Amino acid sequence: MSQRGPFLLAASLVACLQHTTIPAAPPTETAAPALPRAFVDTAPIASTGTTHRARDGEELRRILGLAQPGDAIVLEAGAVFSGPFTLPKKAGNGWITIRTSAGDRLPAPGTRVDPSHASLMPRLESATESVVTADPGAHHYRLIGLEIRPKAGKFLLNLVEIGASERSLEALPHHIVVDRCYLHGDPRLGGRRGIALNGREIAVVDSYLSDFKEVGADSQAIAGWNGPGPFKIVNNTLEGAAENVMFGGADPAIRDLVPSDIEIRRNLFRKPLSWMKGDPSFAGTAWTVKNIFELKNARRVLVDGNTFENNWAHAQSGFAILFTVRNQDGSAPWSTVEDVTFTNNIVRHTGSGVNVLGTDDAAPSGPARRIAIRNNLFDDVGGERWGGGGRLLQLLNGVADLAFEHNTCLHTGNIVTAEGAVHTGFVFRDNIVLQNEYGVSGAGKASGRSTLEAFFPGSRFVRNVIVGGDASVYPPGNLFPRSVDQVGFMDRERGDYRLAPSSRYARVATGGKEAGVDFSEGPGGPP
Repeated sequence: MSQRGPFLLAASLVACLQHTTIPAAPPTETAAPALPRAFVDTAPIASTGTTHRARDGEELRRILGLAQPGDAIVLEAGAVFSGPFTLPKKAGNGWITIRTSAGDRLPAPGTRVDPSHASLMPRLESATESVVTADPGAHHYRLIGLEIRPKAGKFLLNLVEIGASERSLEALPHHIVVDRCYLHGDPRLGGRRGIALNGREIAVVDSYLSDFKEVGADSQAIAGWNGPGPFKIVNNTLEGAAENVMFGGADPAIRDLVPSDIEIRRNLFRKPLSWMKGDPSFAGTAWTVKNIFELKNARRVLVDGNTFENNWAHAQSGFAILFTVRNQDGSAPWSTVEDVTFTNNIVRHTGSGVNVLGTDDAAPSGPARRIAIRNNLFDDVGGERWGGGGRLLQLLNGVADLAFEHNTCLHTGNIVTAEGAVHTGFVFRDNIVLQNEYGVSGAGKASGRSTLEAFFPGSRFVRNVIVGGDASVYPPGNLFPRSVDQVGFMDRERGDYRLAPSSRYARVATGGKEAGVDFSEGPGGPP
């Protein structure tokens, strides 16, 4: 876990603590995002057929061709299997399991592996191609307890390639699970991508993906652009330099395709500080760093209970979370980012917080709409160490139906930054935020109410605790302590942002709840 960066509270804390009776908030007009319609089932499946044992890469390739649905392929823990390997299409719907011989010593399903478990895993590697590739239409494969890596000293574009440029839904791989596996790029050279996630009914669970890094190009632990979903990414450690996880980023080969029904829960997203120039641990290569999580073309996405940490201004401006619609190569005008639920997460040690783009500013696209950002902790956002200006929430080009509610936010820059077309259906309610220099700021407008009227007509901006804000420039029904200390956190110096029982803000939010995060619901996943 990285050390906490310095928390900087900007000057100009000018207003008095206001003791008011807050009027009831008007009903929201924001359309709530739809949740995923389908979830990938990753419950353990017992093998019902033949158990095959492979001693080397050549034998594994032969057995992959022979194995039938229901079979298990057991690989000796610690042995090296030289690839590449292809998962072929088979008739029937039984699962083919490819697993370590030390499965009884692996952590149980639901428990994340890490590099300390590598000795329990067979080692699949390749020198020139993806280590594991799925044939068009390949299906019902489960990979359990495998280390997947490039051959030492080699740079690979993908370690696991599940689909790529198939032009029909029928041709896509489907029902593939990566379970308790350790995937990593070369420690010195890196690698572009851990898993290319382009298929149907695909899951990555309880796994550890690291050292996906590159100079001059984007690299990700997981990226998907040409599969409809559903996708499950649950309880993993995910390291990627440009974007740890991204959906979109390349135009789908299948017309009208939007990656959909995406479940992302209880993961640790991070960038090692050894990648950061100027950090004491810097290892000598400034890999291309952009964001932690980005959606460019996605629909019905649930992002819940994750920790996102360590993101600095480098190849981009330092936002950790991006919901930015992109018709990336100009051939997918249907691209959209809609129905996103971002809840119970921790976002910390980053240059800025969340950036939302309503429509692509470079090519025709669909909209960004129906986004809920609720019950998240934003901690150590901005400051000299991370750069990026410390902006909490930035909205550009006409975002529709975005709700930002019950978040606790420790940031050094603007609360809200707005540019471009107006944003409709905007709700900003029940948050704890810092005014800093400009607070709610729109291009060419004064802070506060003037920006809200110009860029957020009809918005609901109420019951927020705005540290250092001026009541005269904001709508009624908000509160303005002079300092962070007056908020009444349990132990801010130690990162305990629960409100103390004595806090004035314990029951000022909608429904008599406390302002900011309800820590009984989250946030954050396992360390």
